[in-house]
Amino acid sequence: MKKYLFVVAMIAVFSLVLGGCDITISGNNPAVVSPPSSGSGGTAHLGMRTKTSGCVAHGGLPDSACTPGAIFQNATLQQICTYGYASSVRNVPFGAKDQAYAEYGIGYHYSGEYEADHLVPLELGGSNDIANLWPEAASPVPGFHTKDQLENVMHGLVCDGKLPLHEAQIEMSTNWLAAYVKYIGPLPK
Repeated sequence: MKKYLFVVAMIAVFSLVLGGCDITISGNNPAVVSPPSSGSGGTAHLGMRTKTSGCVAHGGLPDSACTPGAIFQNATLQQICTYGYASSVRNVPFGAKDQAYAEYGIGYHYSGEYEADHLVPLELGGSNDIANLWPEAASPVPGFHTKDQLENVMHGLVCDGKLPLHEAQIEMSTNWLAAYVKYIGPLPK
């Protein structure tokens, strides 16, 4: 019982520190931090979504007319830098994943061939909105494994105060390949 009260007390402290966050308590995950909600759902698109079919990925980048990127507009630096944030806000219904695949003309794929990826990753404040989802291929390289490496590096830079969050979001949404070269080095082949 003392351990439980300690956990509840720590959650209360984090709530005060993070200010404005929604914190819930559940059995296996005692503290889940999610971005505060707003009347509009809290999602801001980083570009105009002008197509919902006939989308084509180009050399590791999504079709910007279909996938311009979207963020949780109220997600704060404190929130995204809290351990477990990304998993606490990950909420992509199968229907949205299916829609993203359909928009890119992918009716069937093998396990591991594609990933329904967030263009602006959750760990950088990206949202689950369809404007931020696309079927990213594993190969040819660079594929989703390469982008995952960049996401981790950029999250670290943002949380260390070396890269402004909004700048990271824009770089991911406009050309994550260029961001990879900038922050990591030459793209793998």
